Amino acid sequence: MGKRRKPSPPSRARMAVLTTAMAAGGAVLASGTAHAEPTPNLATVKEQVDKLNEDAEQAIEKYNGFQAKQQKLQGEANQIQEKVVRGQEAMNELRTRLGAVAADQYRTNGIDPSVQLMLDSDPAAYLERASVQNQVSDSQASLLKQAQDEQRKLDQDRAEATATLAALDSVGTQLAEQKKDIQTKLAQAQGMLNKLSAEDRAKINAQQNAEKAKAEAQQAAAAAAKDRASRSSDRPDMNAPVPSASGRAGAIIAFAQAQLGKPYGWGKTGPATFDCSGLTSQAYRAAGVTISRTSEEQWKDGPHVDRANLQPGDLVFFYDDLHHVGLYIGDGKMIHAPYTGKNIEVLPISVMPYKGAVRPA
Repeated sequence: MGKRRKPSPPSRARMAVLTTAMAAGGAVLASGTAHAEPTPNLATVKEQVDKLNEDAEQAIEKYNGFQAKQQKLQGEANQIQEKVVRGQEAMNELRTRLGAVAADQYRTNGIDPSVQLMLDSDPAAYLERASVQNQVSDSQASLLKQAQDEQRKLDQDRAEATATLAALDSVGTQLAEQKKDIQTKLAQAQGMLNKLSAEDRAKINAQQNAEKAKAEAQQAAAAAAKDRASRSSDRPDMNAPVPSASGRAGAIIAFAQAQLGKPYGWGKTGPATFDCSGLTSQAYRAAGVTISRTSEEQWKDGPHVDRANLQPGDLVFFYDDLHHVGLYIGDGKMIHAPYTGKNIEVLPISVMPYKGAVRPA
């Protein structure tokens, strides 16, 4: 039996390869550790989440507009289709009467107009041929003319129904796309918040509350300064509005106050959840006034009011594209539905980029 050979020690070259591989592996591990996802910066996250919520609200108001248009088109389509059904029923009745006339002509004149009539989709063509052949009386001509007019209306109604249904399909597609866009933005915002610790999320809430308190303090200071200036003047300020919550304004504000604490719900008009324009439109409805569904359209629902002349019940708008609206309640404050994840609240109008106000008639 031969002697078992001991394994030869690794050569220098092999050792070099192993050493390099191990170093590389260590480098990979080190690299993986070095490139681990960093802890998100609190201020950056808050800024990005605020921007995503603002973008989502813009998309929500567009969604509301598409939804309102869809409802309008659906109502129009239903009415047109009912007209088509009634028109077809009237046309069927006329064709029955025309068939009786044609049968009578067949017996007296030896021709078969009923066959011609049934083969012609347009009664006018039959009317023209029958008139040339002196085969129709005045009463028969009147009946055929009536059938011709009824067929024309029926064709127009069918064409209108087809166009309206096509528009309805298009709006439905836009509605679905807008809904997807909203859901994406809200999911992104929630995803960013989920990466934060509970402590950091509490800090963000505290910052928001501090910003609200600061704005309220600034508003109170400005109101106090204005009051002192008014009392020290020899002449009363005749242009200064006197806040009043009676009558229509009282009903509007009472409705809004009853919704305080309810959650924001995009695309909703109550009763459990509201978005910003859903809250304002329903508050006005509670006072017996109908205004538009979206903030952009509500901007057109009445005369514009200077900020110095605001009165309780006025609609107050924010951002250049008018994607947010609230209800002014006096003392520089409003009731509004903020955004997903927040509840309906009272907030100074100075905390957002103020655009203007409207007092619906």
